[in-house]
Amino acid sequence: METVFLHRLQFAITAMFHFIFVPLTLGLSVFVAWMETRYVRTGDKTYLQMAKFWGKLFVINFVLGVVTGITMEFQFGMNWAGFSSFVGDIFGAPLAIEATVAFFLESTFLGLWIFGWKRLSPKMHALSIWLVAVASNLSALWILLANGWMQHPVGYKIVDGRAVMTDFWAVVTNTYGWLKFGHTVLSGFVVGG
Repeated sequence: METVFLHRLQFAITAMFHFIFVPLTLGLSVFVAWMETRYVRTGDKTYLQMAKFWGKLFVINFVLGVVTGITMEFQFGMNWAGFSSFVGDIFGAPLAIEATVAFFLESTFLGLWIFGWKRLSPKMHALSIWLVAVASNLSALWILLANGWMQHPVGYKIVDGRAVMTDFWAVVTNTYGWLKFGHTVLSGFVVGG
């Protein structure tokens, strides 16, 4: 077998495994936030039990999604180093924003949610899971904008054999990225809800 085939096979398996967890995580984040909000508003303990039960599945999915996502990022550099160096200035920007903004918000508020039971007020605790849901979907947005750019490259020019971003706004408003985001988030709501 050729090395390129093995690289493609490895990346395909990792991407498929990663995408098992992504839609469920996106959908469950909103579903758990809704259940906890219902508990806070009504006082009905059934919603609290549901939020705790489905919240455990959400946390497990979140962790597995992070592990497989980090593995994919390493594979970009290890298996596709030529492509990564060619488009890194463009492809790396949305991924860097996702990692430094959305992922850290997600992780911070998820930590507050996990360890905040009986430590935060019920309203603040519900707010923390809503912020996790927003940040999770924001992470998906930046990742899918990067993916959309790979499907339909815009806002760049070739300089010295490398793709250089010339219009960040064109990358952010790329129709392909937004269509992928809408499709992924809506499928996540269906799977998670």
